[in-house]
Amino acid sequence: MEGQVIRMAAKGIAHVIAGKQIQKLLENLLAEKVLVWTQDPIRLNNYSEPEPDIALVMPPLERYLDHHPIASEVYLIIEVADTTFRIDRDKKAKAYSRSGIADYCILDVVDRQLHVFREPSEAGYQNEIIFSETESISPLVFPDVSVIVSQMLPKNKALKERL
Repeated sequence: MEGQVIRMAAKGIAHVIAGKQIQKLLENLLAEKVLVWTQDPIRLNNYSEPEPDIALVMPPLERYLDHHPIASEVYLIIEVADTTFRIDRDKKAKAYSRSGIADYCILDVVDRQLHVFREPSEAGYQNEIIFSETESISPLVFPDVSVIVSQMLPKNKALKERL
């Protein structure tokens, strides 16, 4: 990210479960409209090629035979945060914003909230909205699709205690 290798801790159980739930949910809701990239590279610029937990990218798959998706081919990025919230909110959000990613979310599995960042600029996102687990959200490019935040979170709240 930004020319630096970011050392990350191993993923916790809640992180893994949430990532799998989001992947399945978005594949079911958006079918042929997107490709759900899971922990696969996207290219932001010459110095940043992160591997977000979830990225919705433009289809078809054959489009990427010669390159990783670039920012203009990315509809949405979701990072799942158990122990990584500060990195996701600070370093990653700034890099995604500077690259023009219009819709960036952090699913906070600890506090069971979804942080939604929009209106990217060189200085960072201009808009952040925090959704509780009972609220619903729609991706910018698919306003007719609605997801309740709890659908992305692990069902067992006891997982929170293991983080």
